[in-house]
Amino acid sequence: MNRAYVLYEMGKADFLERVRRYSFLLTLAGALYLGYSVATEKMWVVIGNRYRGVYNSAWIGAIMAVSCSAFLSLIGFYVVKNSVQRDTETRVGQILAATPMRKSFYALAKTLSNFAVLAFMVVVLMFAALAMQLLHAENRELSIGKLCSPFLLIALPAMAVTSAIAVLFEMLPLLNGGFGNVAYFFVWSSGLAVSAQIKASDPTGIQLLFRSAGAALSKIDPSHQNSFSLTIGGQRAVRTFVWDGFDWTASMVAGRLMWVLIAIGIALLASLFFHRFDPAREFWRKKKADVSVKSPAGETESTNQNARETRPAQLTPLAGRAAKLRFFQIATSELRLMLKGQRWWWYAGAAGILIGSLVSPLTDSRGGWLVAAWIWPVLIWSQMGSRENRYTTQALIFSCERALQRQLPAVWAAGVILSTLTGAGVGVRLLIAADWQGVLAWLAGALFIPSLALAMGVWSGGSKAFEALYTVWWYVGPLHHVPGIDFAGTTAASSNAAAYMLVTTALLATAYVGRRTRLGYA
Repeated sequence: MNRAYVLYEMGKADFLERVRRYSFLLTLAGALYLGYSVATEKMWVVIGNRYRGVYNSAWIGAIMAVSCSAFLSLIGFYVVKNSVQRDTETRVGQILAATPMRKSFYALAKTLSNFAVLAFMVVVLMFAALAMQLLHAENRELSIGKLCSPFLLIALPAMAVTSAIAVLFEMLPLLNGGFGNVAYFFVWSSGLAVSAQIKASDPTGIQLLFRSAGAALSKIDPSHQNSFSLTIGGQRAVRTFVWDGFDWTASMVAGRLMWVLIAIGIALLASLFFHRFDPAREFWRKKKADVSVKSPAGETESTNQNARETRPAQLTPLAGRAAKLRFFQIATSELRLMLKGQRWWWYAGAAGILIGSLVSPLTDSRGGWLVAAWIWPVLIWSQMGSRENRYTTQALIFSCERALQRQLPAVWAAGVILSTLTGAGVGVRLLIAADWQGVLAWLAGALFIPSLALAMGVWSGGSKAFEALYTVWWYVGPLHHVPGIDFAGTTAASSNAAAYMLVTTALLATAYVGRRTRLGYA
């Protein structure tokens, strides 16, 4: 069979499977809002002494393409990072492993399918830029080439790199799970910071836009400050200049195409770590023991099954004491399940954070140690609401009496216990200092985190959504003490306990409705 045809069919199948998901639609809606934010100056690019380009085809196309490559490379990673895992779970991988397909071919096929999904979003944004040009531009003279070329030569190569990195993370044993989901955010943020500083070509195209627009601005204002910023908030531009777009030379085009070759190289590198769905190489999977079930007479179940007489099924009534609600025991059991499998170094790290928060000055304890304390258990919180899907124990757990009223609150209580224990050092310090506003902010954070994890786990059925959203929220809010977003209340000025108490209540109601819906209650 023609390999190009096989590559096309594999990419097509993955693409169609992904575009039918709610996560794809939500990401696409977010990408469109990103384009709208750029065109309406909710997000802006500032050059020099608070300059920006006149909103013409060149400027709208460039800033939307750069914003797309910068931010969609983060969100898109979480959208496409599941193709290899899905083949494993659906047993399609075992069928593929029986074919003569090479590991490198499979890695390239998965990279291509990832790229198809992200490229579709880029194309949608390109049409959105065209609409913004007609509706919002200061110069309505339309130039298709200047508008579309940044999407084709800046955004698409960046999406190719993101697609290949997603495959690499899936094929590396250490990064194919929740740790990789959290680690990628720091890889992305570090790469974005480096892209803003280096003078060489970067995958996001930030430096390319800076050099081209800066050269045009120098002709108008030779004394302008040599700076560039892509921000949400901050100082707006107060002056404008005309920028006629990129002057695409052969070297510039080659520099952009170089990132496509780098993406192919990353995919080939990923294939070296691919286990080709061989259970013997998946060391984290234990072989299931083949144990025959004995009947009371000592005969095996397989030999006795055909001989025994079929009888009507009867349900044994529950004993009176079984109907009693033992909430504390259930919550303790849920906490033990959460912590099961954690290595000694995890407990050592949690203990070190606790001791550090107790002995440090209150300001450092609240603004630094609490931030560390509430990112350390992120992979444990992410199990909440989705552990039953992961281990396929829904039929066992949800068939119990009053499972909705018992199990869901117990899971939430276990998550609250975990957030309270890991942040206990800061809570104790705030109590000793009689900082009641700080205590309230700390309590709001301790309740908010497991509520967010539970709601997202119930509705998404997995852990990836919480791992991605919470890591970004934690980075922007508590780590940088941004008012309104700082759910931990790391400073008195940034805390908003009342709002997060209300959000916590809404999240718990959302989790309850989601679990009730999935259980099929009217």
